[in-house]
Amino acid sequence: MIRYNLVCVAGHDFESWFRDAAAFDKAAAAHAVSCPQCGTTDVVKALMAPSVATARKREAAALKVATPDPRQVAMVEMMRKLREHVTENADYVGDKFAEEARKIHYQEVEARGIYGEASPEEARSLMEEGVEFLPLPVLPEEGN
Repeated sequence: MIRYNLVCVAGHDFESWFRDAAAFDKAAAAHAVSCPQCGTTDVVKALMAPSVATARKREAAALKVATPDPRQVAMVEMMRKLREHVTENADYVGDKFAEEARKIHYQEVEARGIYGEASPEEARSLMEEGVEFLPLPVLPEEGN
């Protein structure tokens, strides 16, 4: 097994384990590796240095885990507020998101804010048709 430091096009750093280098290359080419923060599958390996464990590095790592970056805390809070605003002011359409988004885009129904779920294929199809939408951010407590 090999652990890679990865980065998405939005600049989010994360790590993931793969059987070997070829397994990462295959998964990345198939868009099967996604950023846990924004969901994009446009992901590459970040530069990595060999890790040599020292007492000083272990102490620094423990301190880093214990003290979250205030900018990251603020960003998560902004994402939480964005999701809250959307859920309070838009209609939840569940797995009918792509269908409802098309109806709104083609003016078959009155325009309104909606949110729900769409598969990667449905999202890709909406983009190809020029239907505008944005994914809601995934919060840390929600996982992937």
